[in-house]
Amino acid sequence: MDNLENGITVIVETPKGSGHKYDYDTATKQFKLKKLLPAGMVFPFDFGFIPNTIGGDGDPLDVLVISEINTFPGCVIDCRLIGAFKVEQTSPEGKRYRNDRLLAVPVASKIFTDLHDAAQLPHSLTDQIEAFFTNYNRLESKEFNLMERLGAEGAMELVNNATTGYE
Repeated sequence: MDNLENGITVIVETPKGSGHKYDYDTATKQFKLKKLLPAGMVFPFDFGFIPNTIGGDGDPLDVLVISEINTFPGCVIDCRLIGAFKVEQTSPEGKRYRNDRLLAVPVASKIFTDLHDAAQLPHSLTDQIEAFFTNYNRLESKEFNLMERLGAEGAMELVNNATTGYE
């Protein structure tokens, strides 16, 4: 398998280590501060989206970019998809919807060149990522229900099945 397999492009909204959540606003075509996280809570890796996709929540597919660096809002990264958390969320009003979290590594990474599937990640890391998203959603009174952990192949199916049309 080479670095071009399972290729996706990610636009970073919130950089690794940030205690602020940013969202891309399609109306203004700008990044807006969405919320501040509690003291001590930060994004474990860069968090962004795949342009031209629509997930079950009506937003572009979410991606956590596992990397040795952090970037900045708006940074475009060519990545290799390695897996996903298949997720059902429940809104504070009780509405259930899918809001999967994809996992990827930058093609340019020097440390993760041999990482091609989420099964290669330490279980403690995937458990910590799951805990982050569970706690992050709890802040908005949302329930984060992990349905399944997928490898690269399953994650690519989610991308291929996503509705296109987001700009």
